[in-house]
Amino acid sequence: MRFPEAPNRTSEPTPVADLGFWSAAALVVGHTIGVGIFLTPGELIGALASPAWTLGLWIICGGLVFAGALTFGELASRRPQAGGLYVYLREGWGPRVAYLYGWTCFLVMDPGLVASLAIGLARYLVVLWPGAAGRERWLAVATIGILALGNMSGLRLSSRGLNVLTALKVFAIGAVVAGAFAIGHGSWSHFQPFFGRRSGSPALLPALGLGLIGGFYSFGGFWEVSRVAGEIRDPRRELPRALALGVAAVTVLYAATTVAFIYLVPISATTDASEFAKRAGEALAGPGGARAFAATVALSAAASAAAFLLMAPRLYVAMNRDGLFPSALARRHPLTGAPIRATFVLATLASVLALSGSFSQVVAFFICPTLVFVALAAAALFVLRRSDSNATTFRAPGYPATPALFVLLLLTVIALIVLARPVPALAGCLLVLVGLPLQRLLRTRESAR
Repeated sequence: MRFPEAPNRTSEPTPVADLGFWSAAALVVGHTIGVGIFLTPGELIGALASPAWTLGLWIICGGLVFAGALTFGELASRRPQAGGLYVYLREGWGPRVAYLYGWTCFLVMDPGLVASLAIGLARYLVVLWPGAAGRERWLAVATIGILALGNMSGLRLSSRGLNVLTALKVFAIGAVVAGAFAIGHGSWSHFQPFFGRRSGSPALLPALGLGLIGGFYSFGGFWEVSRVAGEIRDPRRELPRALALGVAAVTVLYAATTVAFIYLVPISATTDASEFAKRAGEALAGPGGARAFAATVALSAAASAAAFLLMAPRLYVAMNRDGLFPSALARRHPLTGAPIRATFVLATLASVLALSGSFSQVVAFFICPTLVFVALAAAALFVLRRSDSNATTFRAPGYPATPALFVLLLLTVIALIVLARPVPALAGCLLVLVGLPLQRLLRTRESAR
């Protein structure tokens, strides 16, 4: 069953395509690498307890995610409208599935993600500014407000600022990696034995399961750049290239950071990810190393939050075109072209979650259903390949294996999450279905108009 078409909103300003290839790639890298850049490598090293297994997991996970980048690249080439996964779900599986994804993002996942990034940034700012200890939540709210105001200024100005933040982030991470080998007090002996695991390490199979979840989470969100497809110049050509380059760059940065960490600190000393990162910082630059790491992570979190605050509201604009989001909130500003009201609502919800401190528990319930939506969006390529006769600029190499491998990765991660936390996973799926009555209400009101 398909719903009636939403009324044509002719008053909606046409967005200006201001984003080029490099800006789109910066969105991928800027958003994907967040506060975990120095924590996830420590977690994987501690769990897998082997240089070979740790680096192998990064390479395998990066390769499978690269298949996902190619998959979403073709989807973006076929449907180059703003909205991203919402559009792919609607075209592949119908408006109900797309709406459930959209309302879950708006009410929970998007504000929860922004809040978590802002809190993570604030905690590292305290390392640089000890006098702010105890005020992390207010620092997070201030960060959200500043970044939201930047994105309300318009796509051209905000994207340029994000390009600068992302360039600084990549430079800082590269400086840490280069400094580890140039001035750090490390040793190549830490890589011996390369394949063997340290004594007393966790069982390999459970460790691989946990490592796969952690590795995938580190790449999570690379697909969100497709939300701004309507504002990218030549999106059919440039967006697939930006996704591919962005994921490849992220894989290299994660693997390089892991190599640098192992060089600085022996695997046998790995017990806690935060402590491991602290020891790596001290081995790199003495007592001031921890502050250097904190500054890099704070910069990384700021770029990630800024990128997401730019991309997220475009999904609500797409929902509004289908009559599934209040038009008063999704309307673009006539001068800047930015969805100012939607950005303000997102920032407000994120600030409330940051102040309450409950976002991590709330988001945990919705991680599993969100990954289900991502898997369905990727699988929509199978549907569009059969039903869409239009020519496309980009076709995913290796089809059908390319999308199949990425969907298999997602299903594996979903299964591991369900096995580890069955109650939150099931509860999250049930809570998503609560959106169906609201959808009927919105469609009824739209039809009445």
